[in-house]
Amino acid sequence: MDNATRSERSRNAALEAAIAIIARDGPGRLTLDAIARESGLSKGGVMHQFRTKEAVLKALLERQMAHFEEFSTRYMAKVSESSASPNLATQLATIREAATSPNSAALALVAAMVENPRLMALPREREMERMAAIREEATDPDLAMLRWAGGMGLLLSALFGMSPLGKEEHQRLFARLLDDGQWSGLEQPAGKRAAKSSVPSATKAAGPRKRA
Repeated sequence: MDNATRSERSRNAALEAAIAIIARDGPGRLTLDAIARESGLSKGGVMHQFRTKEAVLKALLERQMAHFEEFSTRYMAKVSESSASPNLATQLATIREAATSPNSAALALVAAMVENPRLMALPREREMERMAAIREEATDPDLAMLRWAGGMGLLLSALFGMSPLGKEEHQRLFARLLDDGQWSGLEQPAGKRAAKSSVPSATKAAGPRKRA
């Protein structure tokens, strides 16, 4: 085995050990010593790959982002011709994948956020790009954002162990979020939304005249 292959195996072993520790013991118990024990590597071997705990968390974050980016790319290619809102469909499907993933992918993101909020700048920037694409394609951007927020709520409640929903309920709700036909009747074009938003102002303006 050449040095590059050996190094890559050590790196992957360290990252898998880190995920196992986070899932079992929580991010507060993640240390380089714990990674060495969990992976069977020497501490020197771990430190050859990662000098600090923050470096481990950053690598976990980047790996999970790459995994879901690959999933998103495949899904976008599949729905781009059939969906009126391919960016929204792709984002909802990716959120569903994260919510149902059997590994601790999302836990890596939580660990990064808990230990060092600065590490979340990269995924936050990518998420803002996705939101811009979703708004651009949507007839009703507000409704599109509500569908996205619903998916994120399902993900986060499951991630933090707060969801009272079973697996089948989760899947059913995600399926409904993804079904454009369930939402098309609720869409309001920009002109109609603007007209509605002006009604309260007109009512308020009329109020003082009536009292006078």
